[in-house]
Amino acid sequence: MGHLRGTYGFRFAESPDRPLCGLFAVGHERESSAAYDWNGLTRTDGPLLLFQYTLDGYGEVEIDGRLYRPEPGRAFLVEIPGNHRYRLPAGSAAWEFLYILLRPRLVGPLWDEAKTRLGELPYLPQGSGPIAALNDLYREARAGRITDPYAASSHAYRFMMELARFSANKGMTDAMWPPAVKDAVRYMERHFDRMIGQEQLSMELGVSKYHFLRTFARFVGMTPGEYLSRIRIQKAVELLRQTDRSIEQIAASVGYSSGSYFIKVFRKLTGQTPAQFRSGTELPYSRLFFD
Repeated sequence: MGHLRGTYGFRFAESPDRPLCGLFAVGHERESSAAYDWNGLTRTDGPLLLFQYTLDGYGEVEIDGRLYRPEPGRAFLVEIPGNHRYRLPAGSAAWEFLYILLRPRLVGPLWDEAKTRLGELPYLPQGSGPIAALNDLYREARAGRITDPYAASSHAYRFMMELARFSANKGMTDAMWPPAVKDAVRYMERHFDRMIGQEQLSMELGVSKYHFLRTFARFVGMTPGEYLSRIRIQKAVELLRQTDRSIEQIAASVGYSSGSYFIKVFRKLTGQTPAQFRSGTELPYSRLFFD
């Protein structure tokens, strides 16, 4: 984005009949004056949600008495009005950042969930989904292509969905998983039809069981057993749609020794029994994806 900087505000009329995400402002700024100082308790433009991402230099943020200095790659998330203050501190030659201000009416719950998971000063790589979406939004605003509330809402929602997705995954995509986690996933995908216990899995990989379980859960967001269940149920969905095998046969072929337990897991993940799924009383899914 080089030296092209600016702030763009949006004041499209809001209506409770239109479920649109309120984009208030987006900007790319470089502040070098000590006059840059915002107090969240005295602002009158709220209610707003502020996400501000440091590109270069650093600033100073105080939130509920906790003092931070967000350096490049760090963002801070605050609500306006709120007990916070952010400014250019003495000692910092400049603070360059991207930011977005949103109305909380529709995205407040997503914001709260992301903030709970990431904290109020998260690290986000520049190539991450939220920052890519924010960069795109800024470029569209600067080019004058956000000219109605629908376009504004679309871009704002994209940013919030990327932030929610990043927070749900703790920023970890499968490309960032450690080798042991990748090996475990590949092993389960190849041998899902076998009774793979967590101890057996750690032995196959030659790693400590407890360290492996903690590492897997940290990067994947679930236990190996939960991940294996999803693989098995996805395969069961294919068999239910594509074959005439009985429920007991499908249960055995995807790794369950008990048909009743298979039905219990299937219902937990899909909301219906295998028989209901096969009967076609709902949409004829070819595959289901689980969170």
